[in-house]
Amino acid sequence: MGLRKNAENLTPSELVDLREAFEALYQIDDDRGYGFFAGIHGLPLPVYCEHGTALFLPWHRAYLYHVERALTAALRRARGDETVEVGLPWWDWSSAVSQDRGLPTPFRSTADGPTNPLSAGPVVLGPDDLQLVRENLPGAISEGADPVTLRDPEEPAELPRDPTVQRALRATTFTDFSRILESIHNGVHGWVGGAMSAAPTAAFDPVFWAHHSMIDRLWYLWQLSPRNGDPPARLLDRALPPFPTTVRETLDISSLGYEYAAQVIG
Repeated sequence: MGLRKNAENLTPSELVDLREAFEALYQIDDDRGYGFFAGIHGLPLPVYCEHGTALFLPWHRAYLYHVERALTAALRRARGDETVEVGLPWWDWSSAVSQDRGLPTPFRSTADGPTNPLSAGPVVLGPDDLQLVRENLPGAISEGADPVTLRDPEEPAELPRDPTVQRALRATTFTDFSRILESIHNGVHGWVGGAMSAAPTAAFDPVFWAHHSMIDRLWYLWQLSPRNGDPPARLLDRALPPFPTTVRETLDISSLGYEYAAQVIG
């Protein structure tokens, strides 16, 4: 598949590919499309996502893997080009750039010109679920028959800083690492606000994927470190529904066909 890069380092052509891939995925209204994949995380029911368990990291790695494949497939169909590949960029919210600017540049709203498909995603839910969201999660989605995700970000300086990330990377067991990293992850969801602040709607916001790519990258970097440890043995052959993937199959990203552009091992 594609190479995952820092969102701030995408080339103009890579950014065009990413935006066109999301736009193409938005247009598909079956189980190959954006609404289907975003809905796996929360609404519509059933809820599949793993939070607060040792499956948090493996499940979300499988999730990103299948969405990345779907983005590539959608762009290939749209262009009639079987060679193009799409990698999900990561949002390094601990970087100096993010501490100054907040949301990653490719995912921000544009003041003028065409709408940026990465600044908001379509919320493909039935009338009952839409009413449920509007009643219980005010400010998560826009009004009207075809809602999109909304954001309400806090000040950039409130994002997690590098010492917080390093604390997670110093964890000596998988369980501790997963627990600390998930806590950091939760804080970023809350920082973005709007749809990202609640599991039922979070994955409809395109920045969800950049955030989780960062989480997956940090797990990968921890796997490269001397402190690396696998999830509990009893979980290795557990399936990660709705994906045809087990925990064991998520442990080596090279077997999944992607890599990260920058590696830091400590």
